[in-house]
Amino acid sequence: MLKAKVNLVITALLTTLGLLIAPMSSAQNVSDKPLRIIVPQPPGGGFDFVGRVLADKMAPLIGQSIMVENKTGAGTVVGTDYVAKLPADGSTALVGSISNIVMNPWLYKNLPYDPIKDFEPVGFAISYSYTLIGRKGLPFNTLQGLIQYAKENPGKLTYASGGNGTGQHVLPAALWNKAGVDLVHVPYRGAQPAYTDLLGGRVDLFFDLAPTARPHIEAGSVVTLATSGAKRNPNLPNVPTIIETGVANVELESWFGLFLPAKTPPAAINAWRSAMTKAANQAEVKERFEKAGGHPTSPSAEEVKAIIAKDYVRWKNLIADANVKAD
Repeated sequence: MLKAKVNLVITALLTTLGLLIAPMSSAQNVSDKPLRIIVPQPPGGGFDFVGRVLADKMAPLIGQSIMVENKTGAGTVVGTDYVAKLPADGSTALVGSISNIVMNPWLYKNLPYDPIKDFEPVGFAISYSYTLIGRKGLPFNTLQGLIQYAKENPGKLTYASGGNGTGQHVLPAALWNKAGVDLVHVPYRGAQPAYTDLLGGRVDLFFDLAPTARPHIEAGSVVTLATSGAKRNPNLPNVPTIIETGVANVELESWFGLFLPAKTPPAAINAWRSAMTKAANQAEVKERFEKAGGHPTSPSAEEVKAIIAKDYVRWKNLIADANVKAD
């Protein structure tokens, strides 16, 4: 009887130790160095939100802390290029979206990185539509009214973005082009300073990601004109999509996920991918993304590459038609 009890105790201890050791051996498959996620935009925006949620939930799954760093400049170019040039040792991932992975090659004449050749996608976690909001006191409260006013007053209205070449810049530029109107672009270093001027009445419009636009919409401090998704945003059921307004056939949902340098060892890629998939599928994470106005998503690696390839061609044409440049 005593021997049986001893065996049970030993088994329990070994099981506990196994559970403690397993995450650490997983971490060894990622990297011997400290882990980081690079956000190529300032704190407070959509990139930053996704990066911090994933870092928080992936760390215990990997068994190693993950530090989030904001490396900003030139829209999303500085931070993205920084990761592209790092040693492919599995220690550092990039928050990637349609902006820095799909749009930048068509916006910058001498882009210092190749988003297709220089990166391996880990996966997507969420997609967001954009929400067109305006300052209080504008002489219209619909997208149709905006377009009519812009046609009658070319060059008078201004629109903010978080920087040249961001989705906040390219999406409205494509919309204005399709609608045949002329608005003045005012780039900022991230979303927060853009909001300072929008709320202060110094810039007229902002086409921002749903999670950062939502608090201002709920506070009633801005006018909401349209959303950019194929379907209405569930958090804004009374706000029409661009397509519904009849102004233009323009639609965009910006996916967000993690990317690693292209030559990262397969074991490290798989470790990041496994942790991210598990984190993104947690009920708590899905709830946070949904409350922020996003659509949780977790496509396979092959599906992710197919989505990137499709968007790569689609936005090449839209950017060329709108003659948008970020240089």
